[in-house]
Amino acid sequence: MRETFHNCCSLVEMPRQIHQQHCSSHFIQYIEREIAYSKFFKNYLIPNQPCMFSKKFTEDWNCRKKWVTADGKPNLQRLLQEFDESPVPVANCSAKEYNSNPKQIMPFKEFIQYWREYIQNGHSSPRGCLYLKDWHMQRNFPEHNTYKTPIYFSSDWLNEYWDTIEVDDYRFVYMGPKGSWTPFHADVFRSYSWSANICGRKKWLLYPPGQEEFLRDCHGNLAYDVTAPVLQDKGLYPQFEEACQPLEIIQEAGEIIFVPSGWHHQVYNLEDTISINHNWLNGCNLDIMWQFLQEELSSVQREIGEWRDTMDSWHQHCQVIMKSCTGIDYGEFASFLKTIANNRMSFLNSCPRNADNIQDHLAESLFALGPQHVAFDLQRVLHIFESMLSNEDFKRLEPSALSFKPEELLQEIREAVRTIV
Repeated sequence: MRETFHNCCSLVEMPRQIHQQHCSSHFIQYIEREIAYSKFFKNYLIPNQPCMFSKKFTEDWNCRKKWVTADGKPNLQRLLQEFDESPVPVANCSAKEYNSNPKQIMPFKEFIQYWREYIQNGHSSPRGCLYLKDWHMQRNFPEHNTYKTPIYFSSDWLNEYWDTIEVDDYRFVYMGPKGSWTPFHADVFRSYSWSANICGRKKWLLYPPGQEEFLRDCHGNLAYDVTAPVLQDKGLYPQFEEACQPLEIIQEAGEIIFVPSGWHHQVYNLEDTISINHNWLNGCNLDIMWQFLQEELSSVQREIGEWRDTMDSWHQHCQVIMKSCTGIDYGEFASFLKTIANNRMSFLNSCPRNADNIQDHLAESLFALGPQHVAFDLQRVLHIFESMLSNEDFKRLEPSALSFKPEELLQEIREAVRTIV
């Protein structure tokens, strides 16, 4: 059924048992059953607030039926039959490499063998605690029809762009034994994320944006583990006492958590757990991504500032270094925005159910969200492009960094918006 952008219905939210020692202005709402997309947009996306969806939102997913045993445990035998020799990325939670865990690629069946032995040995192993994470299962096995992205998360520009250029995606499967965990971090490009527990339970420690500044050491490095006793050392972490207590949330099997932009978090698997996670962004948090990219470039410029006057291509080198650190530079960010705008203008110029020049699933998503959402998207792209054109570092890009003329694209977007609003 089509969900229009302005449709409203009663918002069904129930209080959730969580630890309440946190910044007083932040809390998490529990969404028991279906709500209008417009309510999610208004109450969570725009104000950048977390929430939890009940297991009703995942009960029809194939993976919740096939990947889970009758007693709620990971169905390791079924998983082994499905994925066998597939190469998967596996992190070692018992080792630290910079501010994360070292990874290796191994056959899926080797990880399952390890997991079985780990369980049989009382959830311990001389190999450490291994965690299969950031696996592009959906991209590698699209025919499995494992799950369906809820409409609330369907305005997903990040995966729309990488699907269009057929290079990458930000849809992942995680499988980890009891005790596996992810160190303190914020998501790529300061994107949103949603994470669904297929089975098992997680504990989340969530900090609102800005609190991470109190969780840096005296050298400016972000804490690796926010529960570590070393943070009590005022010499090493001089501002730790100024940080609020995190939102501590227990996520049960079947539930989906929405993690907003810039909310740093640390996550533990309390049981043997399988989860599906998407990083995503759209017009609601596009300005946060743009601000993040500007801050990242400024950081690079400070690091190599001493060579500024001795290198003719210093600004281009800064862009190269920035991309190696964050995965994107100003040129690709502009191409990203162009792709999003073009897809929406193509949709508007076509019969909604016959937009042959964009992907079928994207056309369906845009149709479901409605023309007012498309107008909102284009207005947000327009706003950020206007900001970029006044940005001195963007102006310094070499002509070869862009495959189009931003001013011409801006005019096209303005004309498209006028046809809707």
